[in-house]
Amino acid sequence: MSTSKLIAMTKIFLFHIKIASVFIIMLFISGCVKDTCTRTYTYFTPVYKTISEVRANIKSNQPKEIGRPGKLFIKGHYIYLNEIDKGIHILDNSNPAKPKNVAFIDIPGNMDLAVKGDILYADLFTDLVTLDITNPMNVTVKSVIDNAFPFRNYTGFAADRSKIIVDWIQRDTTVSVDCRNGGSPIWSECATCMVFDLSSSSATKFSSPYGMGGSMARFTIVNSHLYTVSDQSLDIFNISTPQTPTFTSKLQLGWGIETIYPFKNKLFIGSNTGMFIYDIANPSQPTKQGQFNHVRTCDPVIADDKYAYITLRSGSTCAGYTNQLDVLDISNIFQPSLVKTYPMTNPHGLSKDGELLFICDGKQGLKVYNASKVHSLLLLKHISGPDAYDVIAFNDLAIVSAADGLYQYDYSDVNNIKLLSKTGYKK
Repeated sequence: MSTSKLIAMTKIFLFHIKIASVFIIMLFISGCVKDTCTRTYTYFTPVYKTISEVRANIKSNQPKEIGRPGKLFIKGHYIYLNEIDKGIHILDNSNPAKPKNVAFIDIPGNMDLAVKGDILYADLFTDLVTLDITNPMNVTVKSVIDNAFPFRNYTGFAADRSKIIVDWIQRDTTVSVDCRNGGSPIWSECATCMVFDLSSSSATKFSSPYGMGGSMARFTIVNSHLYTVSDQSLDIFNISTPQTPTFTSKLQLGWGIETIYPFKNKLFIGSNTGMFIYDIANPSQPTKQGQFNHVRTCDPVIADDKYAYITLRSGSTCAGYTNQLDVLDISNIFQPSLVKTYPMTNPHGLSKDGELLFICDGKQGLKVYNASKVHSLLLLKHISGPDAYDVIAFNDLAIVSAADGLYQYDYSDVNNIKLLSKTGYKK
């Protein structure tokens, strides 16, 4: 065999060896990675401050954009609007047509508030904070009751219990996951992060871990006592000396407690499964008088001398599929009875001024009824547009907290209810 042929055959042999080697390597690589894939996650990393830093900053700071509003309270010509788990916005409402966002009180973990005179009471996760709001532009802390609400843990994942979560930093990231183990991450970005999987089919809705959303008021004041409800209990504080409240007693109510509404010497308490009526003739020791049971669903409640009004809604953590307004006869306080049920779309907060009944019906907006005849409520006005959550109606002014802003309406002429202003929220 000639030398040239031998060289040619050698080259062909080496070429096939190379092809086979590449093929073997590719098989090896594919075998190594076939069980690895990627997923996209949103991480929320907690930001901590010390308790002393947090308390030193509970004051009137520069105003902030309204982002996730919750409860609201009206005092004089000021609106105090909760920013969920962040603090309280102060709006100067001297001119309802042009409200001004003038200050922000930083209170991490804040969900609820109530006011008596010039004293505002607010929760700071587990603590009860008393604030002097004589000058809304110079709010000061008067006292703090530690661990007043032990069910609200503010340390989260922190090993150092002298620190409080004040914020969460959001970041999207794509990481390698082990496909053989249900798609769990091969590595963790941080031990204390809250993680939402954006790759899953159920990832169309998620929220940051800011805590409870709440529904309508869980704080209320009657004379010299502050009443607060948790998921299971009623806590009573004596505020005879407003600046220094003292814990009086705790009353176990059951489970699924949502809202509290005072009327004269009664407390009307809404729960997932019904309404409870407590007498507060002895303000530090409320006694149960009446109860009305309904299907499991969320139910804010208000009342007047003769009737209680309850909105029931679906699409929440309360479960249930009922969306309606129940009107109850409470002339016999020990045996409330159903007068009539009115269908609604997704009702939330409600308010009453004289014979006018205002109902926030979710995405259907605000509905205004003539309630002089409870057996036949008359719809006077249906204001579509706002995804309405809560409403306070008084002195011909209806202030509505909605998904995209704070709306104010003049209803001095119920036949011509006018939008005065809208304070938009941060998108």
